[in-house]
Amino acid sequence: MFNNTPTLTHAQQQEAADKIHELMAQGISSGEAIMIVANAIREAEAKKLEANKQEVEEDAE
Repeated sequence: MFNNTPTLTHAQQQEAADKIHELMAQGISSGEAIMIVANAIREAEAKKLEANKQEVEEDAE
């Protein structure tokens, strides 16, 4: 799809949509809410990939 955008399950998509709606209910614009949630998803995925990379490196030693 897009660069640095992980594939989400339906449940993860629904959770993201719920978070976006929560932010919008707090007065944040839809575009900004989407950006906040997308960045959080990307950050979580990057941390997960880094942790997996470290595990592989440790197993190789």
